[in-house]
Amino acid sequence: MLFKQNFCKAIATATLMMLTACGGGSSDSTTTASTASTATGTTVVTTLADKSPVIDTSQTATYDATSVIAAPTVGQPFYGQDAQYSGKQASYTKSADGLTVKDNLTGLTWQQSPDTTGDGTIDSKDKLTWTQTQARPAVLNAANYGGYNDWRLPAIKELYSLMNFMGTDVGPGSTAATLTPFIDRNYFSFGYGDMGAGERLLDAQYASSNLYVSKTMMAVQYGFPGDETLFGVNFADGRIKGYGLSNSFGNAGEKTFYVRLVRGAAYGVNDFVDNGDSTITDRATGQMWTKGDSGKGLNWQEALAWAQTKNAENYLGHSDWRLPNAKELQAIVDYTRSPDTTSSAAIHPLFTCTTITNEAGKQDYPFYWTNTTHISSDGTGASAIYIAFGRAMGYMTSPTDPSQSAWLDVHGAGAQRSDPKAGNPADFPNGRGPQGDAIRIDNYVRLVRNANS
Repeated sequence: MLFKQNFCKAIATATLMMLTACGGGSSDSTTTASTASTATGTTVVTTLADKSPVIDTSQTATYDATSVIAAPTVGQPFYGQDAQYSGKQASYTKSADGLTVKDNLTGLTWQQSPDTTGDGTIDSKDKLTWTQTQARPAVLNAANYGGYNDWRLPAIKELYSLMNFMGTDVGPGSTAATLTPFIDRNYFSFGYGDMGAGERLLDAQYASSNLYVSKTMMAVQYGFPGDETLFGVNFADGRIKGYGLSNSFGNAGEKTFYVRLVRGAAYGVNDFVDNGDSTITDRATGQMWTKGDSGKGLNWQEALAWAQTKNAENYLGHSDWRLPNAKELQAIVDYTRSPDTTSSAAIHPLFTCTTITNEAGKQDYPFYWTNTTHISSDGTGASAIYIAFGRAMGYMTSPTDPSQSAWLDVHGAGAQRSDPKAGNPADFPNGRGPQGDAIRIDNYVRLVRNANS
């Protein structure tokens, strides 16, 4: 069943449009004060607390539905996108021995290179299975790597903090020489997929410590009970996906990953407070969120405009709401929750989420827009980033019976992918890409602002 473009306008039943609890967990953090400031043409985003500061995406260009444009002003179409807000800029320090990189904002220390074999080349031989990945910290700790013995696998939010959205997506005809990865190569070594070993250029998936609480690729009708799934960040194509560890859906062998270990105090632990006025503050990041969402799907231009409409209304007592950027929105995902395991979206239960009917005809939760453009390999920007707080659906064909196809949760609740900014979802009846990613275009919105501004 295809997700209908105007679903929320066409379906008015209480079941489909009711707001329901969404999911999650939190922990305490210390709140400190800071001040907000503005710079000409750009809003400088400051925060209430810095226990888990959201690092800026680094995106600097502004886009319309397809291409780079001059920065729009208030009231103009496409105003309020990522590059028009300046957050905490990434700051790194490489160690004298070149083995580690310190993130000066999160406090985390990273392996500089995923070169597991130590041969000076990053290729398929450096990749590890999940079992090998779990054993990797003990190897570095025994060697007192970089002078430390407390290395560990990064949580998905820690790994995603390294994402740099000046990166360009892998496209047809792309080569490593023509692309920019989604990580700062001035500090971190990086390699694309090893095409000489039969990999795709985009096969640069990095392992996190977060297993999906459900399973992907569940297709009982084809005899597949679903894959145990690990969330990872792909610094080649700029996405978070859940990757099946067994590659069972028509693929042979175990999935392998690049591994970049981390050390330091845990980052990305939310500390939500319900303000009692339909807003929720995360004291870990200093950001205030709307408790509810847009209640209907919007294309990207409409989503940006909706935020400005709410500001004109002084919505919930504030006039500085915005669409969150990719890293801000991912920061409120709760990876302990999913529709199949908690009957909720992947977010703290303080929040409410509109329920939808997904492509498979099941009750589900929306994709949510960010104000971040997903830059194409040619530098254009016809797609924007979203976070799947419900199942990350895809259209897959049975590997044993090509006449049978179905919509499945292919990447997990909490995945980050991208959608065309405009168009008709009906033009994508079988989704898009290798896993048939569902194309909805009319995605939902949850607004954010600085809690102290």
